[in-house]
Amino acid sequence: MKHCFAISAYGNSPYLEDCIRSLKDQSAGEPVIVLCTSTPDPFLEEMALKYGIPYHVRNGASSLKDDWNFAVETAVRETGAELVTVAHQDDLYHRDYLKALKAAYSLYPDLIVFCTRYRTINALSEPVSGKAEAVKRLLRFPLRLRRAADRTVIKRAALVFGNSIGCPTCTYNIAGTGLPLFCNDYHFVIDWDTLWRLGGMPGRFVCLEKELLDYRVHDQAETKKNIENHVREQEEMEMFGRIWPRPVARFLMHFYKKAYTAYG
Repeated sequence: MKHCFAISAYGNSPYLEDCIRSLKDQSAGEPVIVLCTSTPDPFLEEMALKYGIPYHVRNGASSLKDDWNFAVETAVRETGAELVTVAHQDDLYHRDYLKALKAAYSLYPDLIVFCTRYRTINALSEPVSGKAEAVKRLLRFPLRLRRAADRTVIKRAALVFGNSIGCPTCTYNIAGTGLPLFCNDYHFVIDWDTLWRLGGMPGRFVCLEKELLDYRVHDQAETKKNIENHVREQEEMEMFGRIWPRPVARFLMHFYKKAYTAYG
């Protein structure tokens, strides 16, 4: 199994070094990591040099789709990776993430997406209310039907009431997804739309209901900004509208917005 953690980094993040350390500390052996950015910064060069990580800069304006695709395609091109995890610079990967991925891939080599449960933490790395994640865990229940999780109806069942899959927990099998991986221009639901598309393609979604990532919420996070400028609400409503009749979409959105309180 050829795997790579592709970190998509922006500027001078106070959490990046902890993220890198969590990746370097994987229990399954020395991980392959690349650090990619569209906002070159001496700090990023310093981190890459300190931890011996290849550093790649994309020319052009920052764009979530273009930056994530650059990270994935760099990982494939430079390391020969078949499986790629787009690592988010604010988050912490638990020591057994890569070990769990390898075990899942050995059992289900047809997996197209691997994902796990996560814990939400704040800027101080302290756990915060996990109510939203508890609900998402229920929504992911169809994916526990491992033998049937190669069927479109099962894969998409985990996405019809909202995106129950934590984006930074995902690893993608590029042989199954093809490139480019991210094909939409959303600012927030880029992962939900991508998973919905992949759910209609051949391949299995393998979800491990074990906390293998700490997902950080903080005031500088893009999620926080997208809540404040209403981009998140607009895009999530659009996704619901694609899946359900408009009255149902509005009803679901009413309850889905309650998860925004995790950001204060």
